[in-house]
Amino acid sequence: MRQRSLIAITAAFTAGALTLTACGSRDDKDKEDSAGGGTTVVIGVDAPLTGDLSALGLGIRNSVDLAAKQANEKKYVDGITFKVESADDQGQPASGQTNATKFVANKEILGAVGPLNSSVGESMQKVFDDAKLVQVSPANTNPAMTQGQDWNGGKKVRPYKAYFRTATTDAVQGPFAAQYLYNDAKKKKVFVVDDKKTYGAGLAATFKDEFTKLGGKVAGTEHVNPDTKDFGAVATKIKNSDADVVYYGGEYPAAGPLSKQMKKAGANIPLVGGDGIYSADFVKLAGKEGKGDMATSIGQPVEELPSAKEFIANYKKAGYKEAYEAYGGYSYDSAWAVIEAVKKVVEDNDGKLPDDAREKIVEAMQDVSFDGVTGKVSFDEYGDATNKQLTVYEVKSTEDPTKGWKPVKSGTFTG
Repeated sequence: MRQRSLIAITAAFTAGALTLTACGSRDDKDKEDSAGGGTTVVIGVDAPLTGDLSALGLGIRNSVDLAAKQANEKKYVDGITFKVESADDQGQPASGQTNATKFVANKEILGAVGPLNSSVGESMQKVFDDAKLVQVSPANTNPAMTQGQDWNGGKKVRPYKAYFRTATTDAVQGPFAAQYLYNDAKKKKVFVVDDKKTYGAGLAATFKDEFTKLGGKVAGTEHVNPDTKDFGAVATKIKNSDADVVYYGGEYPAAGPLSKQMKKAGANIPLVGGDGIYSADFVKLAGKEGKGDMATSIGQPVEELPSAKEFIANYKKAGYKEAYEAYGGYSYDSAWAVIEAVKKVVEDNDGKLPDDAREKIVEAMQDVSFDGVTGKVSFDEYGDATNKQLTVYEVKSTEDPTKGWKPVKSGTFTG
């Protein structure tokens, strides 16, 4: 999943989703062309636009909107106007599946960006794949989504050819955090907590495996209900465990309160998590007790990437009320990947969208390669991002949550 995955940046978009309006009948298309209006391609966007995770979801939506606007402004695909249609999944798999079904039913939609949560993404994959409608997630990190359930047993099999992602996976993120904590931060005894969800449990498992492999000790483990904000019992267990660090597999709505409550219980040790907690909202929820907490996030800090300067400037210029957050850059690149695939299909068909545009776009996505906001954007044989960069962030200040996280180390997992 992942929060603030790119680098905590605050300024979310207020755009709609990308509804590709180009798969209508050729008669309708001809009428549009003869009227001089060209063809509209809609990109669907699915994310949590309300609820606890909306800070990340709105950043995703806005960033996709910005990509569509930039493509139209540059007339990047001759004869094509891009539009966005967004849908709110509230972080719930059932809602995500319903949204995917609605996107598929709308023949004007030729691609979809999202969702945020791996559990939601799992509910959408087959729906999109059956319809040959390409899906690109900027935030899903569960390895099984691209490499199959036996990915960790030496048997990798891609389940869905229509699914791609610009985010790297927990197979890399969890171990990267373990190596940093054990080798750099010199933490030797960890208490592991997860929220039992696809993202959180998977991330915690890959972290724990690498941490113990390095020689670290697990002082205790616990599962929590993220909807319950009273973590008093867990905080007491952490305090009595003699652990020197807590690793939390989950997202910021629960991680923030857990950090605050365990510190107040006397466990004055850092809480560390993945991109799911990398958000200004975590700093708000943890308060002053959150200082010193850490998170890993995919990619390098956006603000430090020369390739992201234009994105940041354009996002600000567009006037979005919300921050782009951790997944803004990845969302922009996900949308742009769809745009690049559409461009290839149009150019290969004498400047027009073919009747089987959806299927052709899925095929074209596999070979997409361009320099994006987050670096080189391309996909391997599983549909995974070839960019495996990660960054460790630490909460250095809690006075201004939007500026609380600071990068402390970037690199790639060496396994």
